Amino acid sequence: METGIILPTCYLPPLSWFVAIVGNKHGEILIEKFEHLPKQTFRNRTHIYSPNGVLSMSIPVIKGSKNHTQVKDVRISYEYNWQKIHWKSIESSYRSSAFFEFYEDDFRPFYEQKFEFLIDLNESLNETLFKCLKLEKNYGFTSEYFAEYPNGIIDFRNSIHPKKESPYLTESYYQVFENKHGFIPNLSIVDLLFNQGNRAGEILKRSAQLTK
Repeated sequence: METGIILPTCYLPPLSWFVAIVGNKHGEILIEKFEHLPKQTFRNRTHIYSPNGVLSMSIPVIKGSKNHTQVKDVRISYEYNWQKIHWKSIESSYRSSAFFEFYEDDFRPFYEQKFEFLIDLNESLNETLFKCLKLEKNYGFTSEYFAEYPNGIIDFRNSIHPKKESPYLTESYYQVFENKHGFIPNLSIVDLLFNQGNRAGEILKRSAQLTK
């Protein structure tokens, strides 16, 4: 791989993750599988727009997976019913959005079945997300770990991060609770999908043309 982009695996990825894919003109797209799982990242957490503002939801992983386990081997913990909590939070946040009812049957099953590995859940969700967005899922996976990549490859593993400013601008769109808290950029892709429906893909494509 001489040119392209490297992305982290993400749980219900932020808009910036999708914008990076849609706007990619640099060659191959690869998802990192061999890094050690970093703490407090989008790899196992997502941000949605709740009635009280940004709500961070994280998937618990089995003890020992947080430090020295490769992402491909990270197992999900079910010591408490986080699936029920996540789905109830999604429902309370988006039940009144224009398109939630249209898509809820696509996403509810992910909160009723159990996946052993985090990356399998993330990728199964992505299959559904790309289908709903009517976008081509055109990426592969790394075959080994590199701490750094040459200049021809854009590395988003650390820049797409909950505590960092998004590497992309986001075209604004209507959000259910924006009258309370204003427009919040770079939330989970489901925020865009549930609020904008079949217009979501076009918003991503236009956002990919914006520059900072």
